[in-house]
Amino acid sequence: MKQFVDLYKQLDETTSSNEKIALLKNYFLSASNDDSLWCIALFIGKRFKKPISSTQLKQWVAEKTNLPYWLVDECHHIAGDLGETIAHLAYTNNSEKNILKNLNEIIIEIASLKNKSDDDKKAFIKEYWNQLTKDEIFIFNKLISGSFRVGVSEKIIIKALSIAFKIQENEIAHKLMGNWNPFETNLNELLFSNQTENFSKPYPFYLAYALENELNNLGHTKDWQAEYKWDGIRGQIIFRNHEIFIWSRGEELITHQFPEFEHLKKHLPDGTVLDGEIVILKNNELLSFQHLQKRLGRKNVSKKTMEELPAAFIAYDILEHQSKDIRQLPLSERRNILENIIPSNNVLIHLSEKIHFSTWDELKEIQQKSRTKSAEGLMLKHRNSSYQVGRKKGDWWKWKINPYSIDAVLTYAMQGHGRRANLFTDYTFALWHNGELVTFTKAYSGLSDEEIKEVDAFVRKNTIEKFGPVRSVTPQLVFEIAFEGIAFSKRHKSGVALRFPRIARWRKDKSISEANTLDDLIKLISQHV
Repeated sequence: MKQFVDLYKQLDETTSSNEKIALLKNYFLSASNDDSLWCIALFIGKRFKKPISSTQLKQWVAEKTNLPYWLVDECHHIAGDLGETIAHLAYTNNSEKNILKNLNEIIIEIASLKNKSDDDKKAFIKEYWNQLTKDEIFIFNKLISGSFRVGVSEKIIIKALSIAFKIQENEIAHKLMGNWNPFETNLNELLFSNQTENFSKPYPFYLAYALENELNNLGHTKDWQAEYKWDGIRGQIIFRNHEIFIWSRGEELITHQFPEFEHLKKHLPDGTVLDGEIVILKNNELLSFQHLQKRLGRKNVSKKTMEELPAAFIAYDILEHQSKDIRQLPLSERRNILENIIPSNNVLIHLSEKIHFSTWDELKEIQQKSRTKSAEGLMLKHRNSSYQVGRKKGDWWKWKINPYSIDAVLTYAMQGHGRRANLFTDYTFALWHNGELVTFTKAYSGLSDEEIKEVDAFVRKNTIEKFGPVRSVTPQLVFEIAFEGIAFSKRHKSGVALRFPRIARWRKDKSISEANTLDDLIKLISQHV
């Protein structure tokens, strides 16, 4: 495992993408195939089910160090990372460090704990803590309970593998898609086999950047296709070997969550892969994202749920036709194929509407009114563009409408994690209602490092009460909160839920009496629905 620990440390110590690619390339060329496979899996987020809870780990390190549990828990809050906390507490330098097992062997042992008793688990963990170096304990704990956030994106992994094994990046990206299991495959099967037997395998998604330049800089309008940007979840419908598979952009197989799409077998040709948006469409009305959320994560979807919240798929691209990968065809040709295979007047699947416009000024007016279509804005796609892998600039742009915003009062603050573990970075906000401040949302992004330090100092000087890592503060600071959507919610004290809330700016020019009311927020719902 020492080789993987060294790799992790080196990756954590550099911010250079090129250095990270070089480090990973060297690791893949020198490590065993089994360890390389697990390195890939861990860094792209494929992990096995945790056999031990975080609470158990904290209890056992408290026993080992003769510290009270509350102190270990407080150390965790301060450090922000459980693996790091335990590495500092559990490490002793008075024992021989002689664990020579590789990464794959240790992972197999950890995974086997799921059928063991708590006493056996505790004995196993403490034995490893006694025989590992501090850095190795840190990685060992990460394997059990943590996430490997070390600034290594899937794009970096793909580039490193491409250089190491001389395989095209697009091909690597496709091979890493899907629900492959590190326990059930090996490196050669993953990277070098054709995998034609995996009929469910999706394609990597093509992602757009936010529009950066003036529309006139894009050239002539005839070269661009405009569509609405729908507020659902991005997905692929795969129909191969007479089976339907539904994949989310997060690489989750969600077929069981939308059983109605099974009926598309009767309406689509076999050997078809579509890219589009899953939405809730009832009586030809597109419902908000909050309605779609009620369909997500369910193990079983009842007939009643499907009737109350009927799902539909808005198709805007075709990636495979007649069992052939057609991503390299220009968009205009793919669109013609798509128009020919999408059935008309089908409640389950709809063709994404092409917006007709002759000038950029005309399109601007359409974009500003896109909320009336229950859309987030527009998508602009070059008619000659191929369907690429990942986020690329130039051919696809997303042009979102301005978010909703409201001025709110800071009422609670919580300590952050990682490098911001010693700062109060997670905030709770409130609005006025009947003369009182009512909590309505949390947000943690949007402030600069300097502003965060300033707010942190305010929180420490103006704390009213402490609740573990959370503090209530004197209502004094006003912030503009931006968000993409809003809906009524019985789960929230305010009665409303926001979509993608974040801090737009610190309103130092406003007193708390000038903050908005809950009624102001509720009025926005009629604009969103």
